[in-house]
Amino acid sequence: MFDAGIPCSSSYDFTSFEWPERDLVCGGADLEPGTILGAYRQGLFPMPIEDELMWWSPIERGILRPGDLKISKSLQRSLRDFSFTVDTEFENVIDRCADPRRPGSWISGEIRAAYVTLHEAGWAHSIETRDADGHLVGGLYGLALGSFFAGESMFHAKRDASKAALVHLVDIMSGAENWLIDTQWSTPHLASLGVTSVSRMTYLTLISEIIRVSSGFSP
Repeated sequence: MFDAGIPCSSSYDFTSFEWPERDLVCGGADLEPGTILGAYRQGLFPMPIEDELMWWSPIERGILRPGDLKISKSLQRSLRDFSFTVDTEFENVIDRCADPRRPGSWISGEIRAAYVTLHEAGWAHSIETRDADGHLVGGLYGLALGSFFAGESMFHAKRDASKAALVHLVDIMSGAENWLIDTQWSTPHLASLGVTSVSRMTYLTLISEIIRVSSGFSP
């Protein structure tokens, strides 16, 4: 059920149910590393509603695959103004993504603590976009399992800085022959970058294969 090396000690089973015809699958459980990684292995991710922990698996899942990335001329120009680092400011990136002033902010203190723990254990990673002076102006964070990267959230303080972070993530993942980036849902913003949607069942088939591929996340 789990890949070798992925901690699997959890009291919760994300397989003993029938998939509902909605994005929200179930509530409860905990945010221990084994629980989170086990949930991702089964196609779910945590996202609380108010103070209640919920687990989601969109009926239509947003993904980015090799060859699908679209870089507009304006983004290509913006890329010249940025540089990138990896895993140097994970906590700062997640804090910027969690800014309560952002519309739809959902990253709670418990979620933050859980992903910081996963980062310290080598599973969660951040891509940092920097301006010409080296200041953090955008980024994203997520989990890497094999050649699968589950994007959690991104932010920008300068135009195109979050898009640039995704471009750099694709550059990193492209070190593997095959890979998959999960964006949870597709949005017009993400679709402009080449993100497409697949059905839940197709997604589950894809990740069952890609997680077994040797790591694509090798910054």
